[in-house]
Amino acid sequence: MQTSTGLRRNGLFGIVVCLLVFALAPVTAGAHGFSRPLGWWLLLAFTLAALAFSLHLIFDALLFRLAGSHPDERSGLAAVDDSLARFGLRAAASEPRPFAARLSGSRGIVWRQRFALAAGLLVYAILLVDAVEGPVAC
Repeated sequence: MQTSTGLRRNGLFGIVVCLLVFALAPVTAGAHGFSRPLGWWLLLAFTLAALAFSLHLIFDALLFRLAGSHPDERSGLAAVDDSLARFGLRAAASEPRPFAARLSGSRGIVWRQRFALAAGLLVYAILLVDAVEGPVAC
């Protein structure tokens, strides 16, 4: 199923980028700057948000794979709803949501993940420039 592969790929890419930022940020912190607490908190917030969205995408990919393992769409989506109800993540639905609605929800998560990654990388770049150039002389 192409959908689950794309979601899994986006999720894994986001996890790798977040882990790289977490690994490189302390190493690139210089003695001259890079110590703005607000910047560090923003970097942490955006990368943790991107990491959470990435994990959500991997979970969605697994749910789409579960739905694709059934002979028809209706029984697959009913199995997904049943699994979500058993995990306590969603109330049991009498009628399963259509595939298109579920896919649009996953696309929204992909866009939120991309925004969080871009914002986190922008904050990291600003902090890195601050570290390279040192504190501003008054």
